[in-house]
Amino acid sequence: MRELIENKLDLLPSSPGCYLMKDKHQTIIYVGKAKNLKNRVRSYFRGSHDTKTERLVSEITDFEYIVTESNIEALLLEINLIKENDPKYNIMLKDDKSYPFIKITNEKYPRLLITRKVKKDRGLYFGPYPDVRAANDTKKLLDKLYPLRKCKVLPKEVCLYYHLGQCLAPCVMKVDSQIYKDMVEEIKQFLNGGYTEIQKDLEKQMLSAAEKMEFEKAAELRDQMKAIETVMIKQKMTYADFVDRDVFGYHVDKGWMCVQVFFIRQGKLIERDVSVFPFYNEPEEDFLTFIGQFYLENQHFVPKELFIPDDIDLASVEALVKTKVFQPKRGEKKKLVALANKNAKVALTEKFDLIERREERTIGAVEGLGNALNIPAPIRIEAFDNSNIMGTSAVSAMVVFIDGKPAKNEYRKYKIKTVTGPDDYASMREVIYRRYARVLKEELPLPDLVIIDGGKGQVDAAREVLENQLGLELPIAGLAKNERHKTSELLFGPTLDTVPLKRNSHEFFLLQRIQEEVHRFAITFHRQLRSKTSFSSRLDGIEGLGPKRKRSLLKHFKSIKSIEQATLEELQKAGLPKNVAERVRQHFHSEAERPKSDDN
Repeated sequence: MRELIENKLDLLPSSPGCYLMKDKHQTIIYVGKAKNLKNRVRSYFRGSHDTKTERLVSEITDFEYIVTESNIEALLLEINLIKENDPKYNIMLKDDKSYPFIKITNEKYPRLLITRKVKKDRGLYFGPYPDVRAANDTKKLLDKLYPLRKCKVLPKEVCLYYHLGQCLAPCVMKVDSQIYKDMVEEIKQFLNGGYTEIQKDLEKQMLSAAEKMEFEKAAELRDQMKAIETVMIKQKMTYADFVDRDVFGYHVDKGWMCVQVFFIRQGKLIERDVSVFPFYNEPEEDFLTFIGQFYLENQHFVPKELFIPDDIDLASVEALVKTKVFQPKRGEKKKLVALANKNAKVALTEKFDLIERREERTIGAVEGLGNALNIPAPIRIEAFDNSNIMGTSAVSAMVVFIDGKPAKNEYRKYKIKTVTGPDDYASMREVIYRRYARVLKEELPLPDLVIIDGGKGQVDAAREVLENQLGLELPIAGLAKNERHKTSELLFGPTLDTVPLKRNSHEFFLLQRIQEEVHRFAITFHRQLRSKTSFSSRLDGIEGLGPKRKRSLLKHFKSIKSIEQATLEELQKAGLPKNVAERVRQHFHSEAERPKSDDN
């Protein structure tokens, strides 16, 4: 394999492009870009690297590359390839949330809404608000100040909002359209930063109401003024130009990068986004990848301006994001980028210890487990457990851990089909065969380690299927429990000897997590199946009693026993036709006359 890589390294062109690193399963594990493919790809296999890069290189068994005309083309291609292949070592911005906007609808009687989608529907959109609570608080305040329509479909009579003074009830009353236009203009003014004028107007109204001794109205106006102050004080004013802009800063240390984004909306710094991740390329290059994913893949709102640090290639950012991009050189704007950089450094420093601990618990534990078993690091672990009660509702479950973390989208459930009675070994043989026969047929990735929740008998049953029936030689281990049903020991090797692991080691804790997870998954599936079976079995087979009528009966009588004891009249009152009610009565009568089985 190493010879293949060395031969391919000699053929690399000195052109810009993208490269795709693959593991032993031919799975793409990393996508990168380079101005010079030969220099960049060779650098992975030459010289020394930090721990995380060594880990990446240790898994590479092959690579391929795509030549592009320019570095910007390579950048755009890289973003598409990452999105398409989801490589585990790349920056993956999983944050697919969309920030809320406040919307004034384009209708005869407008409504005020919170929405996460901006449509071309002539509505007025304000935001986005990364602080969701601030958006909701602002809308609640505006609902109290401006009685716009609330109902999506106009009702035939006034609703509660009318009685609360938050709607003019255009459903039943004639309202001058100019009133709505004036309210919309005031809301626009408020959301564009003109709330101080509205506060002054409310203050005048409050003083006027107090002079007229209308103290309840004055108190209400005072509360509205306080509400405005409370909502708007959360938003620190940064500029008076009311321009929407995102300000980027970043910091790198020990192979990790932190990117900070300050969101400035209507001239106010309202929120920030913090992302921390490992990087394997030049920092400036991976920063560009981050921006591309941030706007193109996650579809974040693109403001009128972006501020970026001055060491980032301006042309590349302009090619990625269709907006004005600046690298401030002096003044307050330069200080704002410096502040974003400073915050990135602080965040990275604070989180670094936590990140290292997490690494120790996951991939570090995987590597330690591989050393203890004298096998390559088991990056992909598949674990199995059976669950049944005296052989009834027998099931098995498989969980998958990749890099020491659960990959829940790859979990699988199995109903035992060929085994009668409580035979744990036969159940394990069936499930192992079904799982790995399918893996071979569909050319799915094989695990680096198979773990059986059980002792020597279950492991031998699984090994017999893998080796004798399927011709697979996979490392297989057993996890035995103690009398308190807790992880006790790891069994491995031809004679299934106990592997010495310290009880307080990350490797042992990883095995505990795997065993607890597969047991939880199996027992949950078993309970669901058993509940479904016991819940409906005594009502099955009655002509005219379908799922809907079963649910109706159980809702009415609360239990199967109550249905069994119900009279014909009571069954009819519960909604059953007379002929179906008679069949239900006959069904339970026949059931009572059947001879009971003798288990002795």
